[in-house]
Amino acid sequence: MATPQLSPGVLVREVDLTVGRADNVLDNIGAIAGPFAIGPVDDPIDITTENELIDVFGKPLSTDAQYEYWMSASSFLSYGGVLKVARTDGANLVNANAIRNSSGISTAGEPNLKIKNFDDYEANYADDIANYIFAAKSPGSWANDLKVCVIDDKADQIITVGAAATTFVQVGYAVTTTLTNVPSAGVGTTSLFNGYLKGIVTGIGASTLDVKVVSVVDTVGTETKVEYAQLSQLRSFKPSTSGGSITVNVITNAGVATTSVTVNTGANPIRDWYDQQTLTLTNTSIFWRSIAPKPGTSQYAVDRNGKSDEIHVVVVDDTGSVTGIQGNLLEKFIGLSKATDAISAVNSPQKIWWKNYLAVFSKYLYVGDNPSDDLNVNEDVVPTGFSSGFTANTTAEGLWNLDSQDRTYSALGNVTYNLSGGQDYSASGGMTATLGDLFTSYNLFSNRDEIAVDYLIMGPGLGNKFESQAKANQLISIANNRKDCVAVISPHRADVVDLTNTDTQTDNVLEFFSPLASSSYAIFDAGYKYTYDRFNNKFRYIPCNADVAGLCVRTSIFAYPWFSPAGQQRGILNNAIKLAYNPNKAQRDQLYPQRINAIINKPGIGILLFGDKTALGYASAFDRINVRRLFLTVEQALERSAEAQLFELNDEITRANFINIVEPYLRDVQAKRGLYGFFVRCDATNNTPDVIDNNEFRADIFLKPAKSINYVTLTFVATRTGVSFEEVAGSV
Repeated sequence: MATPQLSPGVLVREVDLTVGRADNVLDNIGAIAGPFAIGPVDDPIDITTENELIDVFGKPLSTDAQYEYWMSASSFLSYGGVLKVARTDGANLVNANAIRNSSGISTAGEPNLKIKNFDDYEANYADDIANYIFAAKSPGSWANDLKVCVIDDKADQIITVGAAATTFVQVGYAVTTTLTNVPSAGVGTTSLFNGYLKGIVTGIGASTLDVKVVSVVDTVGTETKVEYAQLSQLRSFKPSTSGGSITVNVITNAGVATTSVTVNTGANPIRDWYDQQTLTLTNTSIFWRSIAPKPGTSQYAVDRNGKSDEIHVVVVDDTGSVTGIQGNLLEKFIGLSKATDAISAVNSPQKIWWKNYLAVFSKYLYVGDNPSDDLNVNEDVVPTGFSSGFTANTTAEGLWNLDSQDRTYSALGNVTYNLSGGQDYSASGGMTATLGDLFTSYNLFSNRDEIAVDYLIMGPGLGNKFESQAKANQLISIANNRKDCVAVISPHRADVVDLTNTDTQTDNVLEFFSPLASSSYAIFDAGYKYTYDRFNNKFRYIPCNADVAGLCVRTSIFAYPWFSPAGQQRGILNNAIKLAYNPNKAQRDQLYPQRINAIINKPGIGILLFGDKTALGYASAFDRINVRRLFLTVEQALERSAEAQLFELNDEITRANFINIVEPYLRDVQAKRGLYGFFVRCDATNNTPDVIDNNEFRADIFLKPAKSINYVTLTFVATRTGVSFEEVAGSV
């Protein structure tokens, strides 16, 4: 090829012959689906510890033996693996949610609201047209009676004016009082201010007015909009001297003065509004001021001529139904913003728009409808400022969930929502998942390009043997199609638990596994272990399939995947007290030829996996777990190295480069006792002109897998004293 240079010079080029490598494969990822009490629906979540399992999916429940799913997941985690958990959907699952009716009372907003997960929320339930204000983060009855307490910048002061005065005052009217020679502190100076203080009525009681201070107006009519906290000596309707009284003028939206109200200062007639506000709870009393400073206007909104955008939100377990502690403050979100564009002043560039922030960071809440929507007549939203003069901002002008530029947001004040209407898998609180819903959940693991899985864990069966067999076959089918994982299957519960005749148990187990599909990508076991449920203080029987998967993980951690997970060195089950079915040698002789691995209780050793067959129905090297896992490991490692060859030229250099990747890796596997030998062919003999012209690349890799010992024969021979051992050794 001619040089690409057009004039004399030096061209430096690089050729990389190191592309691709065979990385180690860590096969420790399990997958299970089931009806959990809480958590996102049909959205696999990575769980690494039992505490995470509790935090995301709740605790085990006795209802409908739901604990079998939960404790199966916990058993797998005890061996050191990572578990992808998918909460199964149900036709009756409903999220607890809330809205406020026209009487200001919190009620369930949407009777059939089901928000499965975050993606479902963003796609279908995040719009303001949703018929709820707050909803629990996941479906189920778990969130019923949670309280969501909200407060914003509705008022600054409560003024006692007498019952008669409140009959002609309306929300949105102006309230003014004269300020004469009031000291006003400036930068390095102090002056006397003359003019009047201007506020807006945001609430009316039996003999009180809630008033938000809006601005001060000097004698020449210059109006200065300021924060309540920034008003200093000018901030209060209280008189500047003790004793006496002050006069408050009430002015309509049209700017017409209606009356002057004399406020008596002798009986604490003017109080700070925020200081009086408490969370509306049943079982405890908490003042908002003990949680956070008064919400006002964020610095972001101030910089854009906005006002009153801040809002505080807290979640309280008022009844103790979630945490067991009445009045437990579960979450608090302080200084969020009603502005869609708001950014935190202390944690830039973090967005603090309340709706999005809660959706991302709250463990308990989604936000739906806009409380300030003027079409939503059930919300007590009030204006907190004036459009001009004494004309109050309408609800439409003060809408939330818009950007902050030149916007004075309307206010809700101190409001409490009670989440209700949440429902589990049945109206009576049932926790049974249907076979079809379980199929849907397990199918989430079917695409190997989207989600990594090494073990499909069956967990418990279903209500009858046929459904349990159907569930098992579905998992085997998924594993067969993926070809990079194994399904682990246990028998139907009623076939082994609470039966005393081991011959009957043996027949039941054989009958259960007989119609299941033949596959080297599945492992059958015959065990149900007896273990302790510390959350319900009971001993439970649970299937052992999660333990079998866990033993494979343990083997990978402490040895290598091509070692057998069975036996005394690596096959001891965790947290097993006894077995529902402990087959003897004669019964194991019936099970093992039928692809079923026994789990036995061996005195002095413990409860252990006593077989390493896959579910393959014919004789093959792949009818052993260690061989199947050897090939899964090697195939995945070399598949990744082969991907680096895509779109390269199919010539001797590329083939040699690939061989130089594969052979060192296989030599390492052989050195670690995984192979007896290997051979790699990647040359012109299998990359023929037809193959090359078809844009293909072929490599044939021959492996002699190491075999685990399944049968041990010890022959003891008695000989006469004078006989030489060499003479008789060959005759035995």
